[in-house]
Formats: sequence, C-alpha cells, structure tokens
Amino acid sequence: MELSEKQKNLDRRYLRMAQIWAENSYCVRRKVGALVVKDKMIISDGYNGTPSGFPNICEDEQNVTYPYVLHAEANAITKLARSSNNSDGSTLYVTASPCIECAKLIIQAGIKRVVYGEKYRLEDGIDLLRRAGIEVEFLDLEQK
Repeated sequence: MELSEKQKNLDRRYLRMAQIWAENSYCVRRKVGALVVKDKMIISDGYNGTPSGFPNICEDEQNVTYPYVLHAEANAITKLARSSNNSDGSTLYVTASPCIECAKLIIQAGIKRVVYGEKYRLEDGIDLLRRAGIEVEFLDLEQK
C-alpha cells in the first residue's frame, strides 16, 4: 500500500515523539520508546524499564539487562489494559524493531500497523508480525 505524503509526515513525527519518550527510560544499554496511535490520537505510551515497584535499574554490574525488564511495546500495551482505550486497528510506533515476545502481544492487542526506527539483528518479531497480516514499516529517521 502506497502511503500518502501526509501519512509519511505523521509517521515521522510520531516516531520522533517515541524517540523523545524513550529518554524517560532508566536503562543504560538501550533506551526504547513506543506510542500507540488510533484515529490520530496517542492512546498509550511506554518505554523500556522495570515493573512498577522495582528499583529503576535495568542492568546488573556486568551491564547485562535483568530478565524482568519490560520492553517499551509491552509497557504501552499493558498500560492500555488498565485504561478505557482499546488498540483495535491502531498503529504502534516504536524506536526499535519488536522482538518475538512483543510481536505476540502486538498481534493479540489488535494493532494493525507497526512503524519502527531501528533494525535489530534478529528479525523473528518482524517476520511474525508480517505473517499475522500486520503492516510493518521501517522508517529511518536519519534519512531525509
């Protein structure tokens, strides 16, 4: 599907907003941000970090990420579960490509489109999203 110039501009803006949101993360190795947008409204947001009530420390002394750290997409989707919004037919903007676990959540949440800004060495999450019929788009914000 060919996107309109207006949609491309919106995609760039929302992805830049997700990048800014990632700055809230306390993680040192990588900061990731996510926004869920429906009908041109941001209905949820998230960044990678520890679960509520945990110290805001994502890595151990060896700089290895703790296994309980939540990804930005998971935070945004679970935040929706506690709100009156639903993500059916929405778009997820995320600064890094979703992993396979987050891809499962995206599928189950009814999100229909994913726009991401950084490729990851593993593509199994992207492959699963495409297999589920979700429109996936890589948007390099460094490129004008």
